[in-house]
Amino acid sequence: MVEMAADGEKQQGHRPGIYKQKNKGHKHGKHRTKGEIERENKGKVSVTVLTKKQRKEQKKMDRRHKANQLRKNKKDMVLTEKRRLGSRDGPPHLVVVVSLHAQADAGAITKLLRGEGAGGIVHHDRCISGVSDSFGLILPRFKQRFTFLSQTDMHSLLDVTKIADSLVFVLDSTEGWDTYGDYCLSCVFAQGLPSYALVCQGVSELPVKKRVESRRALSKITEARFPDARLFPLDSEQDTTLLLRHLGTQRQRKLGFRSKRSHLIAQHVTFTPNNPVDSTSGATGLGTLCVSGYVRGRPLRVDRLVHISGHGDFQLSQIDAPVDPLPLNLTVSRPLKPSKGGDVDMQENEAPVRVLMKADPSNRESLQAEAEVDPMDGEQTWPTESELLEAEARKKKRVMKVPKGTSDYQATWIVDEGEEENGDMDEESSDNDDDDDMMDEDPGSCCDSEEEEEEEVCSTERAGADQRYDEHMDEAAEEEGLKRYRDARANEMFPDEVDTPLDTPARIRFQRYRGLKSFRSSPWDPMENLPLDYSRIFQFQSFERTRRRILAEAAAEEDGAMDGWYVTLHIIDVPFSVMESVQSGKPLVLVSLLPHEQKMSVMHVLVQRHPSNTEPIKSKEELVFHCGFRRFRASPIFSQHTSADKHKMERFLRPDAPIVVSLYAPITFPPSGVLLFKQRNDGIQDLVATGSLLSCDPQRVVLKRIVLSGHPFKINRRSAVVRYMFFNRDDIMWFKPVELRTKWGRRGHIKEALGTHGHMKCVFDNQLRSQDTVLMNLYKRVYPRWTYDPYVPAPLTWTWIWNSGGTE
Repeated sequence: MVEMAADGEKQQGHRPGIYKQKNKGHKHGKHRTKGEIERENKGKVSVTVLTKKQRKEQKKMDRRHKANQLRKNKKDMVLTEKRRLGSRDGPPHLVVVVSLHAQADAGAITKLLRGEGAGGIVHHDRCISGVSDSFGLILPRFKQRFTFLSQTDMHSLLDVTKIADSLVFVLDSTEGWDTYGDYCLSCVFAQGLPSYALVCQGVSELPVKKRVESRRALSKITEARFPDARLFPLDSEQDTTLLLRHLGTQRQRKLGFRSKRSHLIAQHVTFTPNNPVDSTSGATGLGTLCVSGYVRGRPLRVDRLVHISGHGDFQLSQIDAPVDPLPLNLTVSRPLKPSKGGDVDMQENEAPVRVLMKADPSNRESLQAEAEVDPMDGEQTWPTESELLEAEARKKKRVMKVPKGTSDYQATWIVDEGEEENGDMDEESSDNDDDDDMMDEDPGSCCDSEEEEEEEVCSTERAGADQRYDEHMDEAAEEEGLKRYRDARANEMFPDEVDTPLDTPARIRFQRYRGLKSFRSSPWDPMENLPLDYSRIFQFQSFERTRRRILAEAAAEEDGAMDGWYVTLHIIDVPFSVMESVQSGKPLVLVSLLPHEQKMSVMHVLVQRHPSNTEPIKSKEELVFHCGFRRFRASPIFSQHTSADKHKMERFLRPDAPIVVSLYAPITFPPSGVLLFKQRNDGIQDLVATGSLLSCDPQRVVLKRIVLSGHPFKINRRSAVVRYMFFNRDDIMWFKPVELRTKWGRRGHIKEALGTHGHMKCVFDNQLRSQDTVLMNLYKRVYPRWTYDPYVPAPLTWTWIWNSGGTE
């Protein structure tokens, strides 16, 4: 056997087949081993290890001591703030009583607070100038003082809640709040909610078994708006004491837009005309307004501008320091004399008034709101003599037939045949319009006669009911609303699509539009072709850096009338209409403006549409803005909120996404809440959207997009013949460089024009489908309209809407 193997061929070795077993490798975590790392580093040490500081670990007791110290510092800050509010050092605690239901009586609440059961001393039955239902309350027991007032006018309510320390919401014992109460809550929450308390009446009158159920049901209603809020029944003097203790000791919620500016509410107002000799100047002219009140927020400087809510910006001439009319320590201060009603009344002008500071005209801020526009500021060149002669030579002389012997002067009066035909066409069209009007009148008269016959047949009750219903119907508003609704629906179904006109070339109709290769990356110069209104505004190199600097300087200021001082401001060149507003019973709220806040610029506001509003709101439609302490009207534009350098304009206010609203308005430094209202023809203002200030940036590029659509006529493998996008050959050659897209995601371009009626051959990246639509995007930059108006008409009063049933 051995010999046979040796004599034969050499035996083949075993070769593994496809079914050979393959064991898995060891899973070592897919990271380098310590040895591999050492071999790669070769003794080198990382730079971060060498320069990293050793953390100093604190012991357990040290960490506990540090936490206790931080907790103690925060507690001291809260207690200091509580002691300041309502104390001798701080201003009186301003409380606004707000009724949220037609059945809730705010007057009964204020009457209980005036009572003697709380142990307070009522001072000044009309503590706030012009407001009848306002009074001051001194509580020696709590060492605090309060100022109470209630408002029903929406503008006045929003003004006083901006500076109020606490709000008292009066609820109905069964329903909580009604429709208008919910509307007020939406406005107050959007602009900033200070500290509050919930109050209801009538609970003690219920049986004992039903009191718990009533309070439980009311707490369930208030959970949505006020989670974990305490409900105070207010039916007795003991309940009044508990409410006052709660208002004086609760933690104050800080609002950013008011904590960075000094503000006050007027408690005494006088007006002195500039020309006292003229008898008519006091009623129509300008004068000096002296406003007395407590400074709140930051120190008030005399060289800063002040803004009177609803009336505009003004300058100060001096600040006086009269005697505090609401002293807390009655033994130290002058005695209070009881008035006829039993309350304590302070006599005016018993002590000399001390002048704190006077304004320096050289350092006082200017009222200039717009930049000075120089029409000759641009590059202006006068044409030379040769250019004028060349222009004359280029003029095409009009050739027309005139009778022999006609002079040049007479020839200018001869009308050309083309002009005569045009004139005849205009006359015919006007005649046709008149004929149409006559045709409209004839059927109307027939219909009137038929309606008269039908009225005799139908019942008088039904006719009277229909007539009463039609009296409240505004047909013009109905037609306008229907048109706006159809436009909004068409824009939702076919976004930005427009029809190419048949009578006007597309290159003329859309000459201000351009195509973009990519909306995201294609460049667009923000300084290109700016409108004339941009020469009237101001802009910053860096708005955010300027904002931080100004707010830091305002926080560090220590000169001026300090917080809590009772002062008298002398405001110059104020119209008498401000005094008329005070005399009509509206409160006067003043705020000191920060530097540059009187100047006009392009402001951007980020808003969200309010759920209660369902009516379409179109771009460039006039809206009423409540921005911080300001109230004005403007026509803004809407755009998408993105982080790109270009932003697409929205034709309507979208309900499902946040929208940026751009408008011309005075500069206001964030943070600040913003409310948008739309005023109807009948005077009611509907809440449209709520939001906050975004920035001040005139170079924010907002592009309006239009989409021209065409339909494939013949489809080949990668090319197609498209029609109905254009209707002549010149338009196709004009828009040939613009890229095409389809609704199904295809991309392409125009290759050539076919014929003279608007057919064109297009090439795409893939074959089209027969149901696809070819689109072309064109863009142009848009700007808001300059319709800024600081004077807003007052809306309907709360009482009128409640009397109408609360359905508005």
